[in-house]
Amino acid sequence: MSTTFTQRLGSFISNFGFDELPDTAIATAKRGMIDCIGVMVAGSGEPNVVIIDQCFRQVQERQEARLFFTDERVSAALAAMLNGVASHVLDYDDVAEPLGGHPSTVLVPAILAEADALPGITGRDMLRAYVAGYEVWAEVIGRDRDSHHMKGWHPTSVFGVLGAAASCAALRRLSAGHATHALGIAASLASGLVSNFGSMTKSLHAGHAAQAGVLASRLASAGLTSAPDAIEHPRGLLVAASLNGKIDLSTPVESPRRNWRIVNHGLGIKKYPMCYATHRTIDGLADLVREHSVAPEDIEQIIVLIGEKQAAILRNHCPQTALEAKFSIEFAVAATLVAGRIGFAELSDPFVRRQDVQGLMTKVEVATLAQEVANQEAIFSPYDQVTLKLKNGQVLHGRQVNVARGDPLDPLSLDDLWLKFRDCLRHRGYSNDMALQLFSTLERLETVTAAQALPTLAKR
Repeated sequence: MSTTFTQRLGSFISNFGFDELPDTAIATAKRGMIDCIGVMVAGSGEPNVVIIDQCFRQVQERQEARLFFTDERVSAALAAMLNGVASHVLDYDDVAEPLGGHPSTVLVPAILAEADALPGITGRDMLRAYVAGYEVWAEVIGRDRDSHHMKGWHPTSVFGVLGAAASCAALRRLSAGHATHALGIAASLASGLVSNFGSMTKSLHAGHAAQAGVLASRLASAGLTSAPDAIEHPRGLLVAASLNGKIDLSTPVESPRRNWRIVNHGLGIKKYPMCYATHRTIDGLADLVREHSVAPEDIEQIIVLIGEKQAAILRNHCPQTALEAKFSIEFAVAATLVAGRIGFAELSDPFVRRQDVQGLMTKVEVATLAQEVANQEAIFSPYDQVTLKLKNGQVLHGRQVNVARGDPLDPLSLDDLWLKFRDCLRHRGYSNDMALQLFSTLERLETVTAAQALPTLAKR
């Protein structure tokens, strides 16, 4: 009997070692861990997190894993859920476009929860687990390049659950057979709809995927079985989530790995707590305003050229809340013009409802470009561009922006990553010293001998 695709993935998870990882893979995994933890702490007090915590806390059992790097402990499943929601609620978490979404916001909370709960987990184990989750997620979604977003599926949740299960299976050192069952169980827990973008439920997608990955791995470890071809079966996950059913199952799963997807794809670290589909426009507009010293009151009309899928995702044309504004190109433009930046202060309900912000949003006209055809999951057109028509008749054309700052092709420096991490922890009232201690430890995570020894943010 031939080995199935799902089984080959299970073998990959079980068999590769930390020493096989390229230095770039380790560095990317560390960046993802650092960025996600900073954003997670920043988002830990948001209403979404509080609501879900109150709903689930009453069914708690063992206190296994830390919440938000404090000394408060809950079950690993709830820690993965709440830390995942907190990591995604601000829409400030990293992205990997070929994966269709946000890797670290699912993988890191699942890894942190299980690393706290399991004895003997080292930093090397955590980084290996991150790479396992990233590789499996990329491997599966790469088998179908039709757009899951346009079908209505949120890949961060639908495929993230497989990544989280793979990460947890790697941490548990599951056999190939048990890792296969973990993936099969996770495939039946995949969910998440684009229709909930701009609402509290979007961040639940990440938390649910992280939690489901923890549970899938634990269930498989305990003996729960799944179909050996749950992912690629004609009625399995890939076909169920596919737009056209054009699935590539002929390309072999490479093991041992020579072509690491985490090296090829990397991570995009966000500069703004907004949907990534807005970032190229924000960069281009900010450059244009700086170059010409344009004031909001000088502007008659703003024309934004973006991709068709970007426009579809940025569905909120007249947002009234910060959550809605995260998915509004009109708000992204107005906030950049009014504040000269987009940070925590601008992503607040009072700022969104300001009269000058609301007024500028009505001046935005959105035009669309066709997408790149090589990667159907990509939400971006070849470039974004902003044009300003001024009241004096002058027309200013911004540059064509094809990558956002923070993209793997234009990455943030380590200093920039630190500044973002520091600001995220400041947002929740932590000192620079506490932030620096945690950042420095995470930056050398491969040397940490016990996950439980990672610094705490408990305020003593």
